[in-house]
Amino acid sequence: MLVLPVEEQLKVITSGTMQIVPLEGLKEKLAKGKPLTIKLGVDPTSPDLHLGHAVPLRKMRQFQDLGHNVTLIIGNGTALIGDPSGRDSTRPPLTSEQIEVNAQTYVEQAMKILDPDRTTVVHNGDWIKPMNLETMLSLMSKFTVARILEREDFSKRYHNQQSIALHEFIYPVLQAYDSVMIKADVEMGGNDQIFNLLAGRDLMRDEGMEPQIALTMPLLEGTDGVKKMSKSYGNYIGLTDEPADMFGKIMSIPDELVARYYRLCSTLSIDEIDAIDASFEDGTADPYALKRALGRNIVELYHGADKAAQAEEAFDALFKKHEIPDDVAEFSVELVRNEQGLVYLPKLMVEVKLSASAGDARRLIDGGGVKINGEALAPKSYNVDPDLLDHAILQAGKRRFAKLV
Repeated sequence: MLVLPVEEQLKVITSGTMQIVPLEGLKEKLAKGKPLTIKLGVDPTSPDLHLGHAVPLRKMRQFQDLGHNVTLIIGNGTALIGDPSGRDSTRPPLTSEQIEVNAQTYVEQAMKILDPDRTTVVHNGDWIKPMNLETMLSLMSKFTVARILEREDFSKRYHNQQSIALHEFIYPVLQAYDSVMIKADVEMGGNDQIFNLLAGRDLMRDEGMEPQIALTMPLLEGTDGVKKMSKSYGNYIGLTDEPADMFGKIMSIPDELVARYYRLCSTLSIDEIDAIDASFEDGTADPYALKRALGRNIVELYHGADKAAQAEEAFDALFKKHEIPDDVAEFSVELVRNEQGLVYLPKLMVEVKLSASAGDARRLIDGGGVKINGEALAPKSYNVDPDLLDHAILQAGKRRFAKLV
């Protein structure tokens, strides 16, 4: 039996959500006083998760803390198709072997957020792969092509004359079937998943079951503050990032995203997060101090309290005290002198991986972003006395170092 009243549960559940369809239906389910079955399906298409992937997992943990049952569905069946949500092209297929390797990594990372003792992990391949033609045809008959083409991504691709493979139409059907198999009360997903979640409601109703509630979470912006967090955009904070890197990335997010990250990524209570929102609204917030606290909170969640403290100390050593970190990569390179006996630094910076090109290196030097042993070079200081480079520490920008040995 659940302890908290419905309104107190709703305060937690609705925090940070995009849509709950229908909200009254969720209230009715909660009012029965019995634990609900909360479903999240994930396709292990990548072995590495980031904070954006963790947003629905954090909401799942809140459901667990309220006393509800959580089922994490590993889509080793649906991943053979690939979720077309938000895609403008057909996903390249993965092999079963790739999916299984990714699935193991996904579960390990997800359990840093979820309570393993209160999480049921199932694989939808257990019921999708053995499915016979009769069952598949029966499922497909529940959906029309017109209904499937209502999906925004399919509609765009159709009108833009971009190809839609026939097997992609099956994906929302199979995701809906997952809800039938586990008798879901609530299904969660990103706000790009709303069609698939509503398809689950339709299929459950057709099967004579009480339809699930569709709950969507927002897509988290990356460290650039603009695009959604993604490895392909280079704006992600990985769950397996080294603690110091994770802390440093969190410190780099724009001030206007601090409250949002607290809401979607931190372990703070809803009241504490509401207070942070209020401080931004009335102008009393200290974004820098809040980012530091956020960094500690998130690093502690994924790496532990000791690592969080060490990450903060490393950040201070690097950015506040301007100290050089202990784990600088070492390079043994030949110092090529020109006719004047000097070393052309931009070329050397490319060799030690501090710059992608000599042109980039020159721009860094001209902007005051290059240091030798902690001393910034003056603009146009492209040619350097080799004695200065003997066992020197080169620094490009704030976080890139190389040691010459």
